[in-house]
Amino acid sequence: MSATRCYIVQKPFHGMRLDVVLAQAGLFASRSQAASVLENGDVLVNGSAQHKKYNVCTGDVIIYPVLSDAPCAVSLYGEDIPLDIRYEDDDLIVLSKQIGLVCHPCDDHTHGTLVNALVYHCGAEHLCNLQGENDRLGIVHRLDMNTSGLMLAAKTDVAGEALMHAIAARSVERHYMALVHGIIPHDTALIDAPLSRAINDRKRMSVRDCPQSRSALTSLTVLRRYEAGSYDDGFTLIDCKLFTGRTHQIRVHLEFVKHPLVGEPVYNNFAPYKGKESLELQRQFLHSYHIAFTHPRTEEQLSFMDNLPRDLRRALTVLENRTSSITDAGQRIFTELEQSPYPSVEGFALKDISNV
Repeated sequence: MSATRCYIVQKPFHGMRLDVVLAQAGLFASRSQAASVLENGDVLVNGSAQHKKYNVCTGDVIIYPVLSDAPCAVSLYGEDIPLDIRYEDDDLIVLSKQIGLVCHPCDDHTHGTLVNALVYHCGAEHLCNLQGENDRLGIVHRLDMNTSGLMLAAKTDVAGEALMHAIAARSVERHYMALVHGIIPHDTALIDAPLSRAINDRKRMSVRDCPQSRSALTSLTVLRRYEAGSYDDGFTLIDCKLFTGRTHQIRVHLEFVKHPLVGEPVYNNFAPYKGKESLELQRQFLHSYHIAFTHPRTEEQLSFMDNLPRDLRRALTVLENRTSSITDAGQRIFTELEQSPYPSVEGFALKDISNV
């Protein structure tokens, strides 16, 4: 581990979140950088590792590592990046995020993010700011850069806080469609496996039972199965429902049960990394296709569905002739998608893949 220094919490920081204090006191370049180090267990408060949400007290002794990384240059200006907005009012936005778009500025992406697009669209003063820094304006949850589909953004602190609490309380329904390697024999499954940063790579998550681990729960429902081919062990199209929202949760959990995502570049240790090229995919097959929640102000029940984008739809078209079974859940979900306000991506009609 790198050299460490000591910091004693001063009175103005009393009661604040630990990650916010680490950033605002200048100990780390950003709150996100502080959060990453905290998840690794490299920061001690009064001799013990603490979670980023720990509320500090005046006089707490913090031991923290000195990082050699260059500070993250946070971009706060708006950028004219297209947004596929499905719903918008004075409180929140529901949008379908395109692949390649990072949610907020970080060390590797200092501009061109969803936050920059939201600032351009709404103005920084019309976005919630609950996470300690302006680099996460409007953000209440995230999708990985190459995961597409529906997500929420908040315009006011009141709406943002309510949505974040609803997500934590598991009252926001979030469903993802995923194509995985291998045949999953059971129609439903539940993965309950805690996650933490990998020991030797802070950018990678892993299933670990350690003090820094956080509970993670994902349910799986099989939609369709595809028989094995000459160069693969078959595939299964599944619905993944998140009950928690940990970093890379679905990707790590699917690797853990030895059915990694097709096209997954990182979490693929338990299956041969094959099938991606033949399906013409340039990223993992993972799409946030359904989200439902209670509006934080009006209490209206809102529900949205989002069809598969072109690249994922093409992959299913390639596999169409290898279909071995489609479940009742699969038939129902494809029918609902066909009836949604956003039915088809050009050139790939759902009817081509919804019937056996």
